[in-house]
Amino acid sequence: MANTKSAQKNNRKTIARTLRNRARKTRLKTLAKKVQTLAESGDKEGLKAAATDYISAMDRAAKTNLVHRNKASRTKASMAKLLAA
Repeated sequence: MANTKSAQKNNRKTIARTLRNRARKTRLKTLAKKVQTLAESGDKEGLKAAATDYISAMDRAAKTNLVHRNKASRTKASMAKLLAA
């Protein structure tokens, strides 16, 4: 239990950030699954749109250090390879 006012405020901030980060990570996982299913089905138009959304979301997550920038770069490269195939 936090003893000072500042520690209580930090606890509130941590809870809010945790919820926000959890929602963003869940969205990333959902977008990744969507890209994967579209790649398996062979829908080129849908795959291009979904991959663009996923790359954009991954860039935003890397910008706020939600995911490591190298992981974002790796996934972007794999999406480009997937789109080129």
